Amino acid sequence: MGRLENKVAIVTGASSGIGRATAKLFAREGAKVVVGARRERELAELVAEIEADGGQAVRLAGDVRSESYAKALVDLAVAKFGRLDIAFNNAGVIGESGASTGVSLDGWNDAIAVNLTGAFLGAKHQIAEMLKHGGGSVIFTSTFVGYSSAFPGVAAYAASKSGLIGLTQALAAEYGPNGIRVNAVLPGAVETDMYHAVNDTDEKAAFITNLHALKRVGRPDEIARSVLYFASDDSSFVTGTAALIDGGLSITRT
Repeated sequence: MGRLENKVAIVTGASSGIGRATAKLFAREGAKVVVGARRERELAELVAEIEADGGQAVRLAGDVRSESYAKALVDLAVAKFGRLDIAFNNAGVIGESGASTGVSLDGWNDAIAVNLTGAFLGAKHQIAEMLKHGGGSVIFTSTFVGYSSAFPGVAAYAASKSGLIGLTQALAAEYGPNGIRVNAVLPGAVETDMYHAVNDTDEKAAFITNLHALKRVGRPDEIARSVLYFASDDSSFVTGTAALIDGGLSITRT
């Protein structure tokens, strides 16, 4: 019996990377999964893979900046599977980068809208549904950037992702009495499309790799296993946590 047997989960940012790996792992562990992202074709391929592996999944493409999309994902979970127990709010963007004095207001606002407001809107509707069923687990994808380490040129990304930690703590305190746990994972560098877009030369990749105590970057499935811990009853006494899943990046000075 899987660790998420008879559970229903939403995963955003599921078309690639950490979200995709987590959706597949949730399904293998017995959850019925609603997957969301902007890219319809990739979501369709993911659902087909989950079903081919014996799991259950449905998809809904859309933009996490839209509150109606956040509500639609929850409505789909209830319509197809009857309830909602787990939500992994993972969708995110690097956003406009470069010297902060040159970042546009639109660029700043977009990073906040996707990374922070989108996560809040998701949680708003997810928690409202979970309250009807006696509890649940909400997980956010934050980052080490702006938490344990800082880099120039990514102020909007750092600020929006750091905001998720405050949101995690506020929601954990507010809804803990109702049996809802809220946690955030803070990955180090992970082999995703976003990682390769930023670290597009051998020199950049080597620099980032060396920052980690393990002297390698992570894999999406490694982060997914940590998300599974927070989604499952294994973490039944854990809430309000910002968990570094970073290969030792936060403690490395060599």
